[in-house]
Amino acid sequence: MYTWSTSASDRLDHFDGLIPFDFKTEPAESNSKYLVNLLSLELTYFCSGLLFAAVVRRRVWDYALTVTLLHVMITSLVMLEFPMVWQWWLALGSGLFLMICNGQLIAYFTCQSDQSYASFSIY
Repeated sequence: MYTWSTSASDRLDHFDGLIPFDFKTEPAESNSKYLVNLLSLELTYFCSGLLFAAVVRRRVWDYALTVTLLHVMITSLVMLEFPMVWQWWLALGSGLFLMICNGQLIAYFTCQSDQSYASFSIY
């Protein structure tokens, strides 16, 4: 994976400000712009899960869903079109799943000593 990500970012000709919102790039393994978009989306969602676990400590799933809905709305506004590309939705969904899982697990294990967090009755 390291080689793939390094070679994908090395072949990127220029940085485009639309990278976080671009769903129109042709999804192909040989397309460096697509690989950079995919890698940046997944890494951002992974790191966001860690950040949410550290900051909010509870209900990471709620923050993850809210940020994802905001991302879809901003993407639609920036690109002036609603994303209909199934590969983009698959990448977004897997990133969301990754963010929720790692964030909730880290929040759960770091807050185990907190009695109010230990029970799931607050959910």
